[in-house]
Amino acid sequence: MSRVCEICGKGPMVGNTVSHSVQRSSRRFLPNLHTVQVEKDGTVQRIRVCSKCLKKLKASA
Repeated sequence: MSRVCEICGKGPMVGNTVSHSVQRSSRRFLPNLHTVQVEKDGTVQRIRVCSKCLKKLKASA
């Protein structure tokens, strides 16, 4: 199961973990995904959306 928002396409991003001694090591920032049931073309489907898109969906409903 991919960690990608099905509405906006937001996926994992990369960056650095910076320690107290300012040494850097690679890390991943994962999107805040939620599983939501949405009615699409008359059928109920489960999609994974990020919290930003979830906020937009609730505002439009």
